[in-house]
Amino acid sequence: MTTTLDVLVPVLHPGQIRILAERRRFAVLALGRRSGKTTLAVDLAVDAALEGRPVGWFAPTYQLLAEAWRELKRRLGPVVRHASEVEHRLELITGGVVECWSLDGPDPARGRRYGRVILDEASIVRDLLARWQEAIRPTLTDLAGDALILGTPKGRNAFWQLYQRGVRGDADWSSHAGPTSDNPHLDPAEIEKARRDLPDRVFRQEYLAEFIEDGSGVFRRVAEAATLQPREKVTGHWYVVGADWAREHDYTALSVLDVTTREQVALERFSQVEWAIQYGRLRALSERYRPVVILAEHNSFGSPVIEHLQRQGLPVRPWTATNATKAAVIDALALALERGDLGLLDDEVQTGELQAYTSERLPSGLVRYTAPEGMHDDTVIALALAWEAATSHAPTREPEDITFSLSQPKRTTEQERARRMRGPGVNPFAKKDG
Repeated sequence: MTTTLDVLVPVLHPGQIRILAERRRFAVLALGRRSGKTTLAVDLAVDAALEGRPVGWFAPTYQLLAEAWRELKRRLGPVVRHASEVEHRLELITGGVVECWSLDGPDPARGRRYGRVILDEASIVRDLLARWQEAIRPTLTDLAGDALILGTPKGRNAFWQLYQRGVRGDADWSSHAGPTSDNPHLDPAEIEKARRDLPDRVFRQEYLAEFIEDGSGVFRRVAEAATLQPREKVTGHWYVVGADWAREHDYTALSVLDVTTREQVALERFSQVEWAIQYGRLRALSERYRPVVILAEHNSFGSPVIEHLQRQGLPVRPWTATNATKAAVIDALALALERGDLGLLDDEVQTGELQAYTSERLPSGLVRYTAPEGMHDDTVIALALAWEAATSHAPTREPEDITFSLSQPKRTTEQERARRMRGPGVNPFAKKDG
């Protein structure tokens, strides 16, 4: 009696079919996000395993293995003889084996022999060339196996170097590129929205799959924006301040933006100054510009600083720095500069910090923004917080000609009740009649 087992086979789109037809033994795929590269890789892994060959799947972290592991189990389920969740290993009735490995540990797959290897998210693998040469390539020797190395470009890093092997025609190597739009299952309108919403550098890398020179740089058109000189307060304009507090060996930076004109009008930067003096400088800056919002970092020692300033009557709002919140404000600032929406002071330190600021794709898949080793990013963070305050926290109604005092006299019960009843959106410094 013959038993028939059905294994799911996806319908590949033309871009994927073209890669299958043109690939050589070692194929490097530089493809846009959601272009179908994982689907194609799973298809090749399934084919090899059904033929009875051992397959090794490698990814930067176990977290990034999860999607592929689930899909491999789903597709191969009918022919799996034994599955180990702990070892991420599937043994098939065809004699084929699929093993999944994380590259964040030492010596993955040592001693294994594979007929096919999938190296997923290769562009963010730490020490990619060493991992390929020392850990992965040797597993293909015994069985003369092939490899699929896939990822989305992240500047001209080690992934780009492997991609160049096919470009220059090295024996057994092929290189393939394709944008996100190659995937016919995605709505073109969504891709167009991404083009409008993302900085050009990010869109070109993530959606067009371009290897951009110096792709780790975050801000563009900085020199074009940095042409302004400091200016004093203009009656009828809103102002905001972004504050980045100094850590050890760092600087405190205070950045003032004119919300009405979308221009930076003042910048202060200082280090190794007592807290009392730092308070005084922020108070003096507030007296000059009457900001409606001061957005200040809340982390660490920033919390008691903010509480002290709030007790002094300053309109300070806390901002908590996490990888996600930092990425959000940095991306927003990068987009504003790229579009020419923000004018900057012609300040040598700030311009240098903006031009040197970099991004790094972590093994987890997240992006970390930071200054290069030996440099600071205080003016960058202060400016990003000021822009966040200007676009997300500042009032939208026309400003009044207001005055305020930084002293905080004791309120009567009636005054306190009236203050609480005013609610959000009312200028905290508006002078009350009487």
